[in-house]
Amino acid sequence: MQNMKKIFLMVAVAVTFGVYSSNAQIIVKVRPARPHYERVVAPTPRHVWIDEDWEPRNGTYVFVGGRWAEPPRPRAAWVPGHWARRRHGDVWIPGHWR
Repeated sequence: MQNMKKIFLMVAVAVTFGVYSSNAQIIVKVRPARPHYERVVAPTPRHVWIDEDWEPRNGTYVFVGGRWAEPPRPRAAWVPGHWARRRHGDVWIPGHWR
């Protein structure tokens, strides 16, 4: 029984730290340069082009090339990601479906 309590406590701590680390924002002083990628032909007429984006990885931003995606529902619109000014620098706000 004592071992089960220890295991449960360790899992709870791991999940808690995982949630907090995934919500952390990475603030940069100088925005990274944006590489250019060529757009390929759409797989179907329903697909929407999602422009190049920045993705947080290991405490920094990594550039992810553009891609075609099928909207999750009819008349959904892609809102592109953008840089937002914060007190100590800039933070990337990822794109999302609206």
